Amino acid sequence: MNFCKICYTWGSGLNNPGANMTIELYQFEVSQYSEKVRLILDYKGLDYRKIEVTPGVGQLEIYQMSGQRQVPVIKDGNRVVADSTAIAKYLDETYPDRPLIPTAPKSRALTLMMEEWADESIGAKSRLLLFSGLKDQSFRSALLPPNTPELVKNLVEAVPSEVLQAVGFGIGASPEAVQAAETAIQQDLEALCLLLQDSPYLTGDTPTLADFSVAGLSMLLKFPEGNYLDLPEQLQGKGVPGIADNPLYETFFTWRDRLYAEYRQPRIPTTTAQAGQPTSINIE
Repeated sequence: MNFCKICYTWGSGLNNPGANMTIELYQFEVSQYSEKVRLILDYKGLDYRKIEVTPGVGQLEIYQMSGQRQVPVIKDGNRVVADSTAIAKYLDETYPDRPLIPTAPKSRALTLMMEEWADESIGAKSRLLLFSGLKDQSFRSALLPPNTPELVKNLVEAVPSEVLQAVGFGIGASPEAVQAAETAIQQDLEALCLLLQDSPYLTGDTPTLADFSVAGLSMLLKFPEGNYLDLPEQLQGKGVPGIADNPLYETFFTWRDRLYAEYRQPRIPTTTAQAGQPTSINIE
């Protein structure tokens, strides 16, 4: 079964050795690991087409393509690469303009360590905090697609916090786990603010994989300002209460907004998928 989707294309393709090839990014729009890859593709100026993977039950196509069920996955010609870290390294090796990973030993080590830390800390813990943010009725409603029927919006807003808490236990988002994640994220953001006080980027004077990893993976803490994501306009600049609106972390989010303004391409929808183009697929 085919599912309707919208494709979006970014980048100038000037750095792409296969100038007639457009990289296909199999992704989930509200996936911070997908956003990490989108930032990298934009930074390198590569043409790419987003192929939305619909959450659901049909995992077969992406599994057959990549041997696993997670997004993001890219297809570059005949080459298929899964996992955001592996994708970043592949893109840096294949398209060396605007390198992501420094060659100087100390800078390289810091960049790789920070990328791994961001994946395991900010990436994992921000999802727990986003779940806690869903207890806010207005935030929960704003996460719904723009064409959601009013009746469904009302039902979602009406879900009691007690029900969400019960669901949270089932997915590992118990109150204790959420509190531990919040404490860890607060420490992470404090450390990032200190690093950015006297440096334009996290590991030096030029952006690296560390910067795009941290920026992309923090998406669920606070959605970026501007038309970068296919989300309701009212979500721009909004995020987890107590984190997104906390003045203690303003240095970090201001830096991230600047990084987006400098390197992230605004969203420009093209046309609905035509015959011969990839179709969206289902994935749990």
